[in-house]
Order: sequence, then C-alpha cells, then structure tokens
Amino acid sequence: MIKVALYARVSTSDKEQNPETQLLALREFVQAQDWETFREYVDFAPATDLAHRTQWRELLEQASRRKFDLLLVWRMDRAFRSVLDAATTLERLRGWGVGLRSYAEPWLDTTSPFGEALYYITVAYAQLERGILRKRVGSGMERARKQGRRIGRPSVWARKGFK
Repeated sequence: MIKVALYARVSTSDKEQNPETQLLALREFVQAQDWETFREYVDFAPATDLAHRTQWRELLEQASRRKFDLLLVWRMDRAFRSVLDAATTLERLRGWGVGLRSYAEPWLDTTSPFGEALYYITVAYAQLERGILRKRVGSGMERARKQGRRIGRPSVWARKGFK
C-alpha cells in the first residue's frame, strides 16, 4: 500500500484562511485511491518564509528517510516558492524515491510517464530561468560599475561610519 504525506499551507492566519479547505480534498483523494495517509503537515506562513515553514522542513526530513512514498499537495504554489525551488526539491524527492502529485494540477504526477516528462520540462525551464537571471544581474552590476558605483558590501570601516 502506498504511504502518502499530505501537505497544506496557508499564507497567513489573519485572513480566515483554513488549511482544512485543502486537507479535506486531499484526504478524500487518498481514500478514493485506497492509499494510506502517513501524516499531515500544515504550515501557516508565506511560501518564501522557510524559517516559519517548520512542517515543510520536517516533511523533507521524513522524505529523506523514506518514511512515505508520495507527497500530495493541493497545488504546486502551496509547496514551492519558485520554479527553481520546485525543480531542486523535485530532484531531491526523486533521489529519495518519493513521488509528488498535485491535486489541483493532475498533470503534475512524477509517478507517471507523462508527469515524468513534465518534470523534466520544469527542470529545463528552471535552468533557463537561472541563466537569464544570472545574465540580468551581471548586466546590472556592469552598468553600476560604469556609473562609478562600488559593487559589493560596504567595508567594515564604512559600516562603522569611518571614511
């Protein structure tokens, strides 16, 4: 029997967001597939706030120990903060033998041949995004240098107010 970890995340706790909206559908999906729920992980934090996404970090720790076979999320944006983050995390999950499925995005299923192909497309896109970003940052730094700006952190003396 497939052991499934469920992950739900709401960005803030002050907008009456309730992770049960996600979890109810995920539980029903697991039951309909006749799978076993390993554990539910819930975070109340923005996707970019990894310091407060303690359940996400715990989930990855359990995945690295192969405690479950499949990670089921409501949507990709509930789990990942960017395409690059998704690609990196998917690669780690694959290395641990853990599949990933998105409930609301059925095309994302790394346990199927089609989902596997889409996974590789996602990784290729992430590499493209990284290259474009690197080029853009380099161009900005070159422009700043030509304008006479110092690139990098201020020296210790400058931070302390000395010239």
